Amino acid sequence: MNNVQNSPIGVFDSGVGGLTVLRELYQQLPQESIIYFADTARLPYGNRSESEILRFVREILVWMNQQNVKMVIMACNTSSALALETVRSEFNFPILGVILPGARAAVQQGQRIGVISTPATAKSGAYRQAIQEINPDAQVWQIGCPEFVPLIEQNRIYDPYTKQVALQYVSPLLARNIDTLIYGCTHYRHLAPIFREILPSTVNLIDPASFVVQAAEKELKLMGLYRNYTAQATRFYVSGCPKTFPKVSQQWLGYCPVVESVSLPKIMRSSWAREETEILE
Repeated sequence: MNNVQNSPIGVFDSGVGGLTVLRELYQQLPQESIIYFADTARLPYGNRSESEILRFVREILVWMNQQNVKMVIMACNTSSALALETVRSEFNFPILGVILPGARAAVQQGQRIGVISTPATAKSGAYRQAIQEINPDAQVWQIGCPEFVPLIEQNRIYDPYTKQVALQYVSPLLARNIDTLIYGCTHYRHLAPIFREILPSTVNLIDPASFVVQAAEKELKLMGLYRNYTAQATRFYVSGCPKTFPKVSQQWLGYCPVVESVSLPKIMRSSWAREETEILE
Protein backbone atom coordinates (compact mmCIF):
# COMPACT_ATOMS: atom_id res chain seq x y z
CA MET A 1 0.00 0.00 0.00
CA ASN A 2 2.87 2.39 0.76
CA ASN A 3 4.14 2.04 -2.79
CA VAL A 4 0.70 2.89 -4.13
CA GLN A 5 0.40 5.85 -1.76
CA ASN A 6 3.66 7.22 -3.11
CA SER A 7 2.59 6.81 -6.73
CA PRO A 8 1.75 10.00 -8.65
CA ILE A 9 -1.62 11.45 -9.56
CA GLY A 10 -2.12 11.73 -13.31
CA VAL A 11 -3.68 14.91 -14.72
CA PHE A 12 -4.49 15.41 -18.39
CA ASP A 13 -5.99 17.97 -20.70
CA SER A 14 -5.75 18.89 -24.36
CA GLY A 15 -3.34 21.72 -23.51
CA VAL A 16 -2.62 24.35 -20.85
CA GLY A 17 -6.19 24.45 -19.54
CA GLY A 18 -5.52 21.72 -17.01
CA LEU A 19 -2.86 23.88 -15.39
CA THR A 20 -5.73 25.40 -13.40
CA VAL A 21 -6.24 21.97 -11.83
CA LEU A 22 -2.50 21.53 -11.36
CA ARG A 23 -2.25 24.81 -9.46
CA GLU A 24 -5.10 23.73 -7.20
CA LEU A 25 -3.28 20.46 -6.55
CA TYR A 26 -0.16 22.42 -5.58
CA GLN A 27 -2.22 24.48 -3.11
CA GLN A 28 -4.53 21.83 -1.67
CA LEU A 29 -2.40 18.66 -1.95
CA PRO A 30 1.22 19.88 -1.98
CA GLN A 31 2.53 16.52 -0.78
CA GLU A 32 1.24 14.66 -3.86
CA SER A 33 3.48 13.92 -6.84
CA ILE A 34 1.91 14.64 -10.24
CA ILE A 35 2.27 13.66 -13.88
CA TYR A 36 0.75 16.22 -16.25
CA PHE A 37 -0.05 15.25 -19.83
CA ALA A 38 -1.19 17.70 -22.51
CA ASP A 39 -2.52 16.24 -25.76
CA THR A 40 -1.26 19.23 -27.71
CA ALA A 41 -0.97 17.34 -30.99
CA ARG A 42 -4.75 16.94 -31.10
CA LEU A 43 -6.12 20.07 -29.47
CA PRO A 44 -8.68 21.53 -29.37
CA TYR A 45 -10.96 18.73 -28.21
CA GLY A 46 -14.10 20.86 -28.31
CA ASN A 47 -14.94 20.21 -31.96
CA ARG A 48 -14.13 16.48 -31.90
CA SER A 49 -16.67 13.67 -32.12
CA GLU A 50 -17.57 11.51 -29.15
CA SER A 51 -15.82 8.49 -30.66
CA GLU A 52 -12.63 10.48 -31.18
CA ILE A 53 -12.65 11.79 -27.61
CA LEU A 54 -13.23 8.30 -26.23
CA ARG A 55 -10.31 6.94 -28.27
CA PHE A 56 -8.02 9.79 -27.16
CA VAL A 57 -8.96 9.30 -23.51
CA ARG A 58 -8.37 5.55 -23.64
CA GLU A 59 -4.94 6.08 -25.20
CA ILE A 60 -4.00 8.58 -22.51
CA LEU A 61 -5.26 6.38 -19.68
CA VAL A 62 -3.37 3.35 -20.99
CA TRP A 63 -0.22 5.48 -21.02
CA MET A 64 -1.02 6.82 -17.53
CA ASN A 65 -1.39 3.26 -16.30
CA GLN A 66 2.09 2.51 -17.63
CA GLN A 67 3.34 5.40 -15.46
CA ASN A 68 1.87 3.63 -12.39
CA VAL A 69 -0.46 6.44 -11.38
CA LYS A 70 -2.77 5.90 -8.40
CA MET A 71 -5.51 8.24 -9.66
CA VAL A 72 -6.29 10.26 -12.77
CA ILE A 73 -8.03 13.62 -12.91
CA MET A 74 -9.58 14.49 -16.26
CA ALA A 75 -8.76 18.19 -16.25
CA CYS A 76 -10.87 18.48 -19.38
CA ASN A 77 -14.60 19.11 -19.43
CA THR A 78 -15.05 17.66 -22.92
CA SER A 79 -13.46 14.37 -21.86
CA SER A 80 -15.44 14.38 -18.61
CA ALA A 81 -18.68 14.90 -20.52
CA LEU A 82 -18.13 12.36 -23.29
CA ALA A 83 -15.88 9.63 -21.92
CA LEU A 84 -15.76 9.54 -18.11
CA GLU A 85 -18.61 7.12 -17.45
CA THR A 86 -17.37 4.69 -20.11
CA VAL A 87 -13.71 4.49 -19.08
CA ARG A 88 -14.24 4.38 -15.32
CA SER A 89 -15.06 0.68 -15.51
CA GLU A 90 -12.12 -0.09 -17.79
CA PHE A 91 -9.26 0.87 -15.47
CA ASN A 92 -8.26 -0.17 -11.96
CA PHE A 93 -7.52 3.30 -10.58
CA PRO A 94 -10.04 6.02 -9.67
CA ILE A 95 -10.81 8.52 -12.44
CA LEU A 96 -12.33 11.88 -11.55
CA GLY A 97 -13.98 14.38 -13.88
CA VAL A 98 -14.62 18.08 -13.39
CA ILE A 99 -18.32 18.34 -14.23
CA LEU A 100 -20.01 16.93 -11.13
CA PRO A 101 -17.83 18.91 -8.66
CA GLY A 102 -18.50 22.07 -10.67
CA ALA A 103 -22.24 21.41 -10.78
CA ARG A 104 -22.39 20.87 -7.01
CA ALA A 105 -20.59 24.13 -6.38
CA ALA A 106 -22.82 26.05 -8.78
CA VAL A 107 -26.13 25.02 -7.19
CA GLN A 108 -24.82 26.27 -3.85
CA GLN A 109 -24.39 29.73 -5.37
CA GLY A 110 -27.49 30.27 -7.48
CA GLN A 111 -30.40 28.92 -9.50
CA ARG A 112 -29.94 30.78 -12.80
CA ILE A 113 -26.78 29.19 -14.04
CA GLY A 114 -24.85 29.87 -17.21
CA VAL A 115 -22.24 27.48 -18.58
CA ILE A 116 -19.56 28.47 -21.06
CA SER A 117 -17.81 25.47 -22.56
CA THR A 118 -16.51 23.85 -25.72
CA PRO A 119 -19.17 23.05 -28.32
CA ALA A 120 -18.85 19.32 -27.57
CA THR A 121 -19.48 19.82 -23.84
CA ALA A 122 -22.41 22.15 -24.54
CA LYS A 123 -23.93 19.68 -27.00
CA SER A 124 -23.64 16.85 -24.47
CA GLY A 125 -25.84 18.69 -21.95
CA ALA A 126 -23.69 17.20 -19.19
CA TYR A 127 -23.74 20.27 -16.97
CA ARG A 128 -27.50 20.75 -17.28
CA GLN A 129 -28.10 17.12 -16.40
CA ALA A 130 -25.72 17.18 -13.42
CA ILE A 131 -27.11 20.47 -12.09
CA GLN A 132 -30.76 19.51 -12.43
CA GLU A 133 -30.18 16.12 -10.81
CA ILE A 134 -28.93 18.04 -7.77
CA ASN A 135 -31.53 20.81 -7.96
CA PRO A 136 -34.44 20.23 -10.37
CA ASP A 137 -35.55 23.84 -9.93
CA ALA A 138 -32.30 25.29 -11.26
CA GLN A 139 -32.34 26.85 -14.72
CA VAL A 140 -29.33 26.23 -16.91
CA TRP A 141 -28.18 27.86 -20.15
CA GLN A 142 -25.15 26.58 -22.05
CA ILE A 143 -23.04 28.37 -24.65
CA GLY A 144 -20.41 26.69 -26.81
CA CYS A 145 -17.32 28.87 -27.20
CA PRO A 146 -15.14 27.42 -29.97
CA GLU A 147 -12.70 30.33 -30.20
CA PHE A 148 -11.57 30.45 -26.57
CA VAL A 149 -9.19 27.46 -26.45
CA PRO A 150 -7.20 28.43 -29.57
CA LEU A 151 -6.90 32.02 -28.31
CA ILE A 152 -5.64 30.85 -24.90
CA GLU A 153 -3.21 28.33 -26.40
CA GLN A 154 -1.88 31.15 -28.62
CA ASN A 155 -1.41 33.31 -25.49
CA ARG A 156 -3.81 35.98 -26.79
CA ILE A 157 -5.65 36.52 -23.52
CA TYR A 158 -5.12 40.28 -23.48
CA ASP A 159 -5.75 40.72 -27.18
CA PRO A 160 -8.70 43.15 -27.70
CA TYR A 161 -10.24 40.58 -30.03
CA THR A 162 -10.44 38.08 -27.16
CA LYS A 163 -12.47 40.51 -25.08
CA GLN A 164 -14.75 41.10 -28.05
CA VAL A 165 -15.30 37.36 -28.45
CA ALA A 166 -15.97 36.95 -24.72
CA LEU A 167 -18.63 39.66 -24.82
CA GLN A 168 -20.27 37.95 -27.77
CA TYR A 169 -20.41 34.61 -25.96
CA VAL A 170 -21.70 35.80 -22.58
CA SER A 171 -24.25 38.34 -23.85
CA PRO A 172 -27.03 35.75 -24.32
CA LEU A 173 -26.39 34.50 -20.77
CA LEU A 174 -26.53 37.99 -19.31
CA ALA A 175 -29.82 38.51 -21.16
CA ARG A 176 -31.12 35.56 -19.09
CA ASN A 177 -30.11 37.35 -15.86
CA ILE A 178 -27.81 34.56 -14.73
CA ASP A 179 -26.57 34.70 -11.14
CA THR A 180 -23.83 32.09 -11.61
CA LEU A 181 -21.38 31.31 -14.41
CA ILE A 182 -19.44 28.04 -14.65
CA TYR A 183 -16.11 27.83 -16.42
CA GLY A 184 -17.15 24.73 -18.36
CA CYS A 185 -13.63 24.32 -19.73
CA THR A 186 -10.50 24.36 -17.60
CA HIS A 187 -8.85 26.70 -20.10
CA TYR A 188 -11.35 29.44 -19.33
CA ARG A 189 -10.04 30.26 -15.86
CA HIS A 190 -7.10 31.84 -17.66
CA LEU A 191 -9.59 34.44 -18.98
CA ALA A 192 -10.62 35.51 -15.47
CA PRO A 193 -9.32 39.10 -15.89
CA ILE A 194 -11.62 39.56 -18.88
CA PHE A 195 -14.66 38.06 -17.18
CA ARG A 196 -14.17 40.32 -14.17
CA GLU A 197 -14.34 43.28 -16.54
CA ILE A 198 -17.39 42.30 -18.54
CA LEU A 199 -19.58 40.54 -15.95
CA PRO A 200 -21.65 42.24 -13.24
CA SER A 201 -20.24 41.80 -9.75
CA THR A 202 -23.45 39.95 -8.83
CA VAL A 203 -22.53 36.98 -11.03
CA ASN A 204 -20.77 34.19 -9.13
CA LEU A 205 -17.89 32.60 -11.04
CA ILE A 206 -17.44 28.86 -10.53
CA ASP A 207 -14.09 27.24 -11.34
CA PRO A 208 -14.56 23.45 -11.19
CA ALA A 209 -10.78 23.00 -10.85
CA SER A 210 -10.87 23.91 -7.18
CA PHE A 211 -13.72 21.54 -6.42
CA VAL A 212 -12.40 18.51 -8.32
CA VAL A 213 -9.24 18.70 -6.21
CA GLN A 214 -11.36 18.75 -3.06
CA ALA A 215 -13.10 15.63 -4.37
CA ALA A 216 -9.72 14.04 -5.13
CA GLU A 217 -8.54 14.62 -1.57
CA LYS A 218 -11.64 12.91 -0.17
CA GLU A 219 -11.20 9.96 -2.54
CA LEU A 220 -7.53 9.54 -1.68
CA LYS A 221 -8.24 9.50 2.05
CA LEU A 222 -11.20 7.15 1.62
CA MET A 223 -9.11 4.66 -0.35
CA GLY A 224 -6.04 4.94 1.85
CA LEU A 225 -4.00 6.49 -0.97
CA TYR A 226 -3.25 9.84 0.68
CA ARG A 227 0.47 10.62 0.53
CA ASN A 228 2.24 11.85 3.68
CA TYR A 229 5.69 12.48 2.23
CA THR A 230 7.33 15.29 0.29
CA ALA A 231 6.23 15.42 -3.34
CA GLN A 232 8.56 14.74 -6.21
CA ALA A 233 8.90 17.30 -8.98
CA THR A 234 5.99 17.36 -11.43
CA ARG A 235 6.69 15.53 -14.68
CA PHE A 236 5.30 17.17 -17.81
CA TYR A 237 4.56 15.40 -21.08
CA VAL A 238 2.97 16.50 -24.35
CA SER A 239 1.94 14.71 -27.52
CA GLY A 240 3.01 17.63 -29.71
CA CYS A 241 6.04 19.91 -29.83
CA PRO A 242 7.71 20.09 -26.39
CA LYS A 243 9.06 23.59 -27.07
CA THR A 244 5.72 25.42 -27.27
CA PHE A 245 4.09 24.24 -24.05
CA PRO A 246 6.73 25.68 -21.63
CA LYS A 247 6.51 29.14 -23.21
CA VAL A 248 2.73 29.33 -22.82
CA SER A 249 2.54 27.69 -19.38
CA GLN A 250 5.35 29.57 -17.63
CA GLN A 251 3.22 32.63 -16.86
CA TRP A 252 0.66 30.50 -14.99
CA LEU A 253 3.03 28.10 -13.29
CA GLY A 254 5.56 30.69 -12.18
CA TYR A 255 8.38 28.57 -13.54
CA CYS A 256 9.42 27.08 -16.88
CA PRO A 257 8.64 23.35 -16.87
CA VAL A 258 10.85 20.70 -18.40
CA VAL A 259 8.64 18.97 -20.95
CA GLU A 260 9.03 15.62 -22.69
CA SER A 261 7.24 14.50 -25.82
CA VAL A 262 5.49 11.13 -26.06
CA SER A 263 3.79 9.52 -29.04
CA LEU A 264 0.59 7.87 -27.84
CA PRO A 265 -0.22 5.95 -31.06
CA LYS A 266 3.14 4.14 -30.75
CA ILE A 267 2.55 3.37 -27.07
CA MET A 268 -1.07 2.37 -27.31
CA ARG A 269 -1.78 -1.09 -28.81
CA SER A 270 -4.75 -2.03 -26.66
CA SER A 271 -7.59 -4.50 -27.00
CA TRP A 272 -9.89 -1.64 -28.03
CA ALA A 273 -7.76 -0.97 -31.09
CA ARG A 274 -7.83 -4.68 -31.98
CA GLU A 275 -11.59 -4.86 -31.45
CA GLU A 276 -12.13 -1.88 -33.76
CA THR A 277 -9.89 -3.52 -36.39
CA GLU A 278 -11.81 -6.80 -36.12
CA ILE A 279 -15.10 -4.98 -36.57
CA LEU A 280 -13.79 -3.20 -39.67
CA GLU A 281 -12.58 -6.48 -41.11
